[in-house]
Amino acid sequence: MTLSQAAAGLEKIVGHTGDATTEQNLSNPSKDVEKYADPSGEKMKALVWNGKNSVKLVETFKPARIENTDVIVKVTGSTICGSDLHLYHGAVIELQKGDILGHEFCGVVDSVGPGVSKVKPGDRVVCSFQIACGSCMYCEKKLSSQCEKTNDNTIENIMYGGRTAGMLGYSHFTGGYAGGQAEYVRVAYGDVNLLKLPDSVPDEKGLYLSDVLSTSWNAVVDTGVKEGDVVAIWGAGPIGQMCADMSFMTGARRVILIDGGPAAWRLDYVKSKLPQIETINYSSLPKGESITSTLKKMEHGGPDVALECAAGEYAKGWAHYFELLLGAETDTSEILNECITSVKSFGRVGVTGVYVGFTNHFNIGSLMERGIRLIGNGQAPVHLYWEDLLKKLEDGTLDPYRMLSHRVRLEEMEELYRRFDSREVGIQKVFIETKFSSPPAEGAPQLTEWGTATW
Repeated sequence: MTLSQAAAGLEKIVGHTGDATTEQNLSNPSKDVEKYADPSGEKMKALVWNGKNSVKLVETFKPARIENTDVIVKVTGSTICGSDLHLYHGAVIELQKGDILGHEFCGVVDSVGPGVSKVKPGDRVVCSFQIACGSCMYCEKKLSSQCEKTNDNTIENIMYGGRTAGMLGYSHFTGGYAGGQAEYVRVAYGDVNLLKLPDSVPDEKGLYLSDVLSTSWNAVVDTGVKEGDVVAIWGAGPIGQMCADMSFMTGARRVILIDGGPAAWRLDYVKSKLPQIETINYSSLPKGESITSTLKKMEHGGPDVALECAAGEYAKGWAHYFELLLGAETDTSEILNECITSVKSFGRVGVTGVYVGFTNHFNIGSLMERGIRLIGNGQAPVHLYWEDLLKKLEDGTLDPYRMLSHRVRLEEMEELYRRFDSREVGIQKVFIETKFSSPPAEGAPQLTEWGTATW
């Protein structure tokens, strides 16, 4: 938390690099009503970060179109993601109180700027979690998550040697864009960052093209899962579950899913949807056994591929716990080390869980000596995949209903964050409805009400 505040202060001092081509740091229209609020004065509900482990549903202004290529989307479906919890915990730097959260949403086009030609008011659309310009070196290759023109944050450039694209609802470190856990969203470069949804694909499926489906598919194909591979996946949340499903789709012979602690129930949840998976509950291993030793007993030499779908925020041992607490590192290397030591020599490790900075005690020796390929693939280039994945939704090859467990109102999102953070049994992936949402589609979960809404 202290690191986040220090980074925000440093960013103000050093400024931005000035090479972005769209307005940034408009994380809530209320921060500059004259510039960022719709001239009508219309209000909306939105969920904002309210400090460490605190979010709040507030009334703020509907966003304005401020550039010719802007589109305003009326949100009909949003969700919560495991990476939202890193914001909730204050683990991602340059987050400010009042920032509107949420990087995954779908909706109906409300209005378009004069420079928009591919979508029109009334179109059903899904928005990618990243904001891409459509014309830079990376965008020309549809590598949208690395757009050069939508995030000119100096700190990220210094830390990473380059920058990611701007990202919706994910702190000023990634551009300071207002997110989709709200009733309206401004989408910059609307022609580029919105994909039309056909009538055959309901919101409860199309929404997840924004991130979870594209991210999972990227983890599998970018790490090179192929016919006959044995794949081990750390983390049985929605990303891990869809990676398991997609690994089988690409020909994996075995998929072993790993989780434990308060989230151990997810192993049974995923197995009920994908009976062919095998599971390891790390919190109930026999004394003297580890995840690595167990995997090597299950498969000679270990799996061919390891997919890290958990994140670097969660320490297992005391050393990393205190190093994280004291700011001596931003991420623990424990899961990465397990992945590296578990796979066969010349195996592949894909990193999809969120890592934001630096780690200690990294087993670089095993990586080098055994020829392990370590592949960072967490920020998926959504635009590279979402059209093909949409076809898979249409023909039934891909079914996100397998991970979808709940439907909740936007007005109960404060409670949802609390329950999701505690890994409450049964809450896997959630569809969040707004006042603009259609009734639940056939086969989708019905509305769950906890009675916590105060609106």
